[in-house]
Amino acid sequence: MAAAVLPNDDFHTNTDDKSLEIFSLIWLDANVDVKNTRDTEVKLRSIINHIKKFKDVKQCQHYIEQRSQKDRLILIVSGRLGQEIVPFVHQFRQVISIYVYCIHQKNHEQWAFKFSKIKSVVVALDELVSQITADHKIQKKVEEPLSINIFTTNVDAGKSTTGVTGQFIFSQILIDCLLRLKSNEIDKNEFINLCQNEYEGNYTELNNLHEFQEDYSPDKVLWWYTKETFFYKTLNAALRTQNIHMIFLFRAFIYDIYRQLEKYQSKRRLQVYRSQLMSIDELDGLKNNINQFISINSMFSTSKQRTTALFYLGDITTQIDSERVLFEIDADPKIVTTKPFANISKHSHFPDESEVLFMIGSIFRLNSIDRNDDQIWIIKMTLCNDDEHDLKQVLMYMKQQIENEETNLQTLGKLLCEMGEFDLAEKYLTRLLNQLPSNDPLHISLYEDLAKLASQRRKLNMSIEWRQKLLIFKEENPLSTNVSVNETNNTIGKFIRQKLFAFKKPQQLTINANIDKTKDSIGKLTEKKILILNQIS
Repeated sequence: MAAAVLPNDDFHTNTDDKSLEIFSLIWLDANVDVKNTRDTEVKLRSIINHIKKFKDVKQCQHYIEQRSQKDRLILIVSGRLGQEIVPFVHQFRQVISIYVYCIHQKNHEQWAFKFSKIKSVVVALDELVSQITADHKIQKKVEEPLSINIFTTNVDAGKSTTGVTGQFIFSQILIDCLLRLKSNEIDKNEFINLCQNEYEGNYTELNNLHEFQEDYSPDKVLWWYTKETFFYKTLNAALRTQNIHMIFLFRAFIYDIYRQLEKYQSKRRLQVYRSQLMSIDELDGLKNNINQFISINSMFSTSKQRTTALFYLGDITTQIDSERVLFEIDADPKIVTTKPFANISKHSHFPDESEVLFMIGSIFRLNSIDRNDDQIWIIKMTLCNDDEHDLKQVLMYMKQQIENEETNLQTLGKLLCEMGEFDLAEKYLTRLLNQLPSNDPLHISLYEDLAKLASQRRKLNMSIEWRQKLLIFKEENPLSTNVSVNETNNTIGKFIRQKLFAFKKPQQLTINANIDKTKDSIGKLTEKKILILNQIS
C-alpha cells in the first residue's frame, strides 16, 4: 500500500462543502506521509484545484454518493482501500476516472482492470501526476455536463410539459436581464474575494488571478476565456450548474464575451462539431424530444474540424460506461439576430484551434439522433432564432419589458421570485436596499416587494416587519412617491402569469385573478392595521 496522502490533517468529515469548479479530486489512503506529497499537491492543484482527502472508506463513499451527478470526481486510492470502495462507487455518473496509487503494481492490476474507469495503476507520484494531467486535457473537453433546457410542443396523455417549457423561457430572460444589469466595484470585489478564498494555497491560480486584476480588459475576454485558468473553470462551472449568484458576479465578463462574439460574428454558414460523453438517461432525454427546441445555458464550444472533435471521444474500441456523442451543428448567421457565434481562433489563447463559440442561451432544433457504425451517437442540430418557436410572443414581449425599463437589482429580484428562487430574490432586493440613500423613494416599492415575498414564503412576522418599515419610511418622507417604479416592475410578473398559463381554462384564470386581487386587498388592510396600531401605541 502507498504510504501517502496530501499534506496537513484536513481530512474530510462532512459533505456540505462547495467548489467553484466542476472537477474535484478525491484522495483515499489510510496512511499519512506529508513529506512525500507536498509537491504532488501543488502540482495536482494546478490541474484540479478542489482536493478532498480521506482515511476512511465509509466517509469517502458517503461523500461520493452525496455529490451531484453534475459534479465530476477523479479518485486516487491506495491498492487495499481501492478493492473495498471501487465496486461500490464505480457506477456513479459523477465518478469519471480512478487511479490506483500503490507499491505492488502487478498485484493490484489483476483486480483493477476489471473496472473501466480505472485509468492506471502507478507506483510513483510523478507518474500519477503525469497520467492525471494527460487524461484531464481530454476530460475537460467531453466530460463537462451540458446544462440544457427543452421547449416542447408535445403533450403526451397525462404528461405535462410546462416544467421544461418554463425553464426554457426563464433561462433566456435571466441571461438577458443579467446582461443589462450594470456591474459595480462591490460585485467585482466580491468576485475577486471569492476566487482568492477558493484558490488559497494554489499559487498557480493566485498568480493567474493577480495577472487578471492587472491585465484584464474587455477586448481580451476571449483570450482569458480560452486560457486554462480560474476564469474559464469557474465561469463554466457556474453556467453548467446554474449557480445564479456566481453568474451574477460574472455578468460584466459575460457581457464582454457577448460583445466580442457580436463583433466577430461569423458571416457565412458553418457546420461545426462537438464531442460529448453522456449518460444513457441524458441521451434518452434528448431522443425523446426530436424536432423540439433546446437552449444551452453555457458557452457552447465547437470545432470546425470533425476529426478534431472525434479525437476527444478516445479509442472507440475501448469500452466505457458513458455514451459517445458527436453534435453536428448547422449554423447560419442570416437567421440569428440575438445570440451571436464566431470563430474565435484569432482571439484565443490557443490560436491553432479552429474553435467556434456560441453565446449562452443559443437555441437549437434537434433534427435527429442516430448511432453510426462506430457506435457513436450523431446528434444533428440547427441553430435557431428566438422567434422560431411557439413561445416567441412570450419571450419577445418579456425581453421588451426588460429593455423598456432601467434594469436594476429589483428587476432581477422580481424575476427570481417568479422563478421560485425566493432566497436569491430576497438577497438582491435587500442588496439594493442597502445601497440606496436613506430617503430614496425606491424604498417604498422594495419594502412592498420584500413584504410580499416574505408572505409567499409564509414568514408572516417578517412580512409585518417590512410593512412597518414601509409605513415609517412614508411618515418620515411624506413627499416620496414610487408608484410608477412599482407598476413598471410588476409588468414582468403579470405578463408571465397571463402568457405562460394561457392554456388554462378561462374560469381558472378568473379564479387566479381574484386570488391576486384578494392578496392585494389583504396587503392594503394589513398596512391600515399596522398604522392604527402605531397610532394607538
